[in-house]
Amino acid sequence: MTRTPPPSASLDALVTERIDGIGPMLDALPTTDLVRLMNDGDAAVAGAVRQQTSALAAAVDAVAVRMASGGRLIYAGAGTSGRLGILDASEIPPTFGASPGQVVGLIAGGPRAVTDAVEAAEDNPELGRADVDALDVGALDTVVGIASSGRTPYVLGAVRRAAELGCLTVGLSCNAGAPLSAAVDIPWRWSWARRSCAARPGCGPAQPPRWC
Repeated sequence: MTRTPPPSASLDALVTERIDGIGPMLDALPTTDLVRLMNDGDAAVAGAVRQQTSALAAAVDAVAVRMASGGRLIYAGAGTSGRLGILDASEIPPTFGASPGQVVGLIAGGPRAVTDAVEAAEDNPELGRADVDALDVGALDTVVGIASSGRTPYVLGAVRRAAELGCLTVGLSCNAGAPLSAAVDIPWRWSWARRSCAARPGCGPAQPPRWC
């Protein structure tokens, strides 16, 4: 299988890779100020998500119709994004009484990657395609790609394969013009200006939403 590492030349232009002006001084801040700064960043998440309410509602309605007819909701992500999808999928049956397997989480590197980093797996789009194929997906299923950068090869491979097989596809990212947004039926993209050290820690609270 072919690994396709994302190019590094454009990383500095991505919101998720930037460090704001205070970043280099974090270790010199009093702990109370550091915690307050992080909390200020978290507070911006709700407003960023609110800007995407129309896209969120469209996705929820489309997914609900498919699930009511027996379809599944499938998250696909790498690293933290994949773990968040698995966490949400694991909570659905006990919280809402859904059947096991109705909501599924895929993570680059497989089950071991839930607790141990499997870094190279995220750079391989063929792994994403294979994981989707293994679920025997169809037109009633929805595959949600989760990638803060919007460019993770594993996630792009998963949603593109899902689209080929007739699934509804949704993409969650935090960068404008992300490849993930162009690859799915319903893209969500949110961003916010306040970043305490790097933007990635702020992306977690924004994804994924609870569907039920």
